[in-house]
Amino acid sequence: MPLISGSASVTRFSIVHSPEPPDFERAAFHGIAPGSEVRDAVGFVPFELGAPWEVGHRRYAFRVQIDKLRPDPVAVKERLKQLVHVEQEQTGAPFVGPKKRKRLKELAEEELISQARPRSQIIECCMDGPLLYVGTTAKAYLGTVLQLLRQIDVVADYKAPWIDLDEPEVDGEIVETTEPGQSVLGCRFLKAVLGDRDIMVEPEAGYVRLQTREARITLTGAVLNDLRHYVKKDAELLAAKLVAGESAFRFDALSWRIGSLRIETARHEHWTDLLDERLEKVSGVYELLDRKYASLRPRPRRTESVPAEPPTSPAMSDPPPAD
Repeated sequence: MPLISGSASVTRFSIVHSPEPPDFERAAFHGIAPGSEVRDAVGFVPFELGAPWEVGHRRYAFRVQIDKLRPDPVAVKERLKQLVHVEQEQTGAPFVGPKKRKRLKELAEEELISQARPRSQIIECCMDGPLLYVGTTAKAYLGTVLQLLRQIDVVADYKAPWIDLDEPEVDGEIVETTEPGQSVLGCRFLKAVLGDRDIMVEPEAGYVRLQTREARITLTGAVLNDLRHYVKKDAELLAAKLVAGESAFRFDALSWRIGSLRIETARHEHWTDLLDERLEKVSGVYELLDRKYASLRPRPRRTESVPAEPPTSPAMSDPPPAD
């Protein structure tokens, strides 16, 4: 899940507390030793072999390596069949009971796991001043990264404009928030930004995920006509593929995360220069979204003596645009 190559999927956090500098060596990665009963290993590794953790003023680049030792489920199934067959031959029983089958399955897993190699997952991260960028939007990995950082006294919290502005939570009749940092306000923002001059829904190779009172629906391809239809029916927009200038990305409105962001960069001799350029573009997309959110927030009504200027796009409390 890269920050410095390919399309970027990035979750942004606010650094609540951090020692200066963070001691990444305290939770450095140590692999699973052969024959060990340990099945999981998690820790920090440098971006490159021998590279320093600190790559700029209050900027720390690191990777989180997650190793899991699991037997192949297909191999376990086949080995279990063999063990059940042997058990039936030895006992003469026509079948094997559930308790015995469970023990035989555990035996099959133990046999196979002794021959297995751990599967590794690498997540690239960067602490940049008051912000933390994590190169994934998968909630399972995000939790692992945050827990590992806490082991070295770094505390990070989810970052979204409604959190920064300390806005009260909105009860959604259609959408239920289930994860930390989520808010229906993100869905309302995505609906309000339709027709904006700076941000648009990808019209041809589009992707939109929305929620109606009856079901969750995914639209792909030329989505605009169907999207307008569902917006008129008060559907909540959960996510969409957006285009902003030269950037195209998937936007998870409920959690304020960007995914599959295509980034064009120049050639660099050193990976830190590439990281600088890519982070600048990632932060630029987030900053554009933050500014749009602030501009679309409902404002107090002006006095009648001062004519109101027409907005460039509908406010978050206004009805959706007509066809």
